[in-house]
Amino acid sequence: MTASPTTVAAPERIDQQAYWNGTAGHKWTDLQDTLDTTFAPVLRALLTRAAVRSGERVIDIGCGCGASSLELARLVGASGEVLGVDISAEMLERARQRAGATLPLRYELGDAATFAFPRGTTDLLFSRFGVMFFAEPVAAFRNLAAALKPGGRLTFACWRTPRENPFFITALQEAIRFVPRLPETPPDEPGPFAFASPDRVRRILGDAGFSSIAVDPFDCDLDLAGGCGLSHARTMALSVGPASRALDGHPAETVEAAAAAIEARLQQHLRGDSVPLAGAMWIVTATKG
Repeated sequence: MTASPTTVAAPERIDQQAYWNGTAGHKWTDLQDTLDTTFAPVLRALLTRAAVRSGERVIDIGCGCGASSLELARLVGASGEVLGVDISAEMLERARQRAGATLPLRYELGDAATFAFPRGTTDLLFSRFGVMFFAEPVAAFRNLAAALKPGGRLTFACWRTPRENPFFITALQEAIRFVPRLPETPPDEPGPFAFASPDRVRRILGDAGFSSIAVDPFDCDLDLAGGCGLSHARTMALSVGPASRALDGHPAETVEAAAAAIEARLQQHLRGDSVPLAGAMWIVTATKG
């Protein structure tokens, strides 16, 4: 049997715009309800740490299908404003459908790294797993910092290492019994684990003009099934995440054999209709200047 993976990677630098406007964006939109349930504990922790106040202006970076933007808009109330930015047109369309017309919330299609935000008007930059994909992270965070008022705040979640995240590697460990490993990517390459090093996070934010930088561990179980049972957990593992990328393009019989092994492995974690797997993250906070 192949040894457990400690790195999760893609064969080459991904064109993020093409990736999130292609199959990935479609899958994340299709599985939006499950993903919202899975990541709800992370969003709750982030909102608590961000201490969002009524009347504030907030930018939600990499807002996806809008789960975080909706909660932020409810917190800032009618006197505030939330701007959600994402590069996936399909995910933003779902976010707009969910927002309705009553919340102080709007969405813009664009890359937050270069988006022309109004300068010096924002109280809070917020992101649930949306900042690890910048090709030039210092420049991206400088652009974002320029949108903040003096003393404005930054709060985001990012993943720690693959080794610390059974949520990512449990299904992958089974997949690589049937297909080759994904090639290793350098730790500073854009991707889910680009901010696994807290020293790198502090260096990037410091170079971008932030201060009072805190990088705090956050651990919780993440329900891969989203409360929908073992079969749905299998669907999730085969649709999003590293196991799905490892199996992509392989013969149907190979994928089916791997899927059966993944389901058997996930069954060991089944608790009622949930499949909780440990997740390890950083919650990062900082201020402008």
